[in-house]
Order: sequence, then structure tokens, then C-alpha cells
Amino acid sequence: MVPKFLLGDNTDFPDAIFIVHTEFPRFVLNLENDEVEWFDDISGEDKDDVTSEVSTLIEEAEEFYQREVDRYQQNS
Repeated sequence: MVPKFLLGDNTDFPDAIFIVHTEFPRFVLNLENDEVEWFDDISGEDKDDVTSEVSTLIEEAEEFYQREVDRYQQNS
């Protein structure tokens, strides 16, 4: 089983932290600049549904990141 969200980093982007959403619609969110890279084609979906779902997923991704940071700090 793969978690819904994963944290990622890359030395080519030293200031960026990435959140990978592993379920449909799959995407990578760059927290440095809030850019989203989509892996799935969502263009055929209902625009209102997609807008609402994307907004919710971005919020969940940011909450996931904050939870992970809080847990890391508690264990340090």
C-alpha cells in the first residue's frame, strides 16, 4: 500500500519541498512556489467538480506537510 501523500526533495531544487499525491488525480505540489504538476489528464472532467476537488486536495496536501513537520519537531 502506498500512502496518499509523500514528501520529496531534490538537490537540483535545494529550496523546494515537494508533496506527491499518489491517488487520482496524481500530482506533485512544489511548496516553494505552489506550482502543481499533473500526472493524470483531468481536462475531460466536470470543471466545477475538478476545481472543488483540486482545492480540497491542495489543502489536504498542505495539512499533511504541516503534520509531518510537527511530528518531526516533536521527535527531535
